[in-house]
Amino acid sequence: MRLWHESLITKLPRQQLLGQHRECCALRGNGWGKKHQTVDYVFTHDPYQLFAYHKLVMDEMQRRGYHPNEKWTHKNYRGQSCPPYENLKEVTVHSPIYAEHDAAYLDECLANLAAKGIDLS
Repeated sequence: MRLWHESLITKLPRQQLLGQHRECCALRGNGWGKKHQTVDYVFTHDPYQLFAYHKLVMDEMQRRGYHPNEKWTHKNYRGQSCPPYENLKEVTVHSPIYAEHDAAYLDECLANLAAKGIDLS
């Protein structure tokens, strides 16, 4: 599991973009709080930030002609098998949404993509 650096979302190839959507769905649902080395930092932030990040992913999907399930555009939705939030508190979101998405993390993401044969530079 990985959340790509926010600045890469609009540049991700189809497979990585759609994979990112699946990752966000899993994290927003029953995966919330389940330890995973690469994304543990997400759980130290307000869940609304994950919703905001996921919204960026879905906006890009729609821009490319994909149609993510509209249910995911609602902040309280957490998937079919996970109870929704009653009223997820909206928090101020900055850019990047996650402070961990700094220049070093961008380099790490680019290296990870390069290892898959994907050059976004």
